[in-house]
Amino acid sequence: MSTFAKKRMLSAEEKEFVNWWAANRLKERRWVQQLAIGLPLGLAFGFPILLSVMFRGWYQRMPYVSGTQLTVILIAVLLIVVFYAVFRMKFKWEANEQRYNELKKRTEQQAAAGQEQPS
Repeated sequence: MSTFAKKRMLSAEEKEFVNWWAANRLKERRWVQQLAIGLPLGLAFGFPILLSVMFRGWYQRMPYVSGTQLTVILIAVLLIVVFYAVFRMKFKWEANEQRYNELKKRTEQQAAAGQEQPS
């Protein structure tokens, strides 16, 4: 086997990823699943904003926030959290799908190269 073919062989980690992604790619694509997985990080992103508005006594120059304004702020932060969670997980899904397709193509090229070489 040539050194060029050895460089292109899949590692054990890559083979494991290909098998895992082939089994889970459709499940990971559903937006409900993406929201469930991405929501904790989205909340970690939006929670400090909520805390700074809810406990406004720590900054004396902060203007008064009425109940209506607080409701609008809460809705806006929740929308930001959901958008961040879904967008992040969609981006992650696309990256995993691209990696899967590249590894799958490399596997097919290795199989084709293995068949072409004389024994």
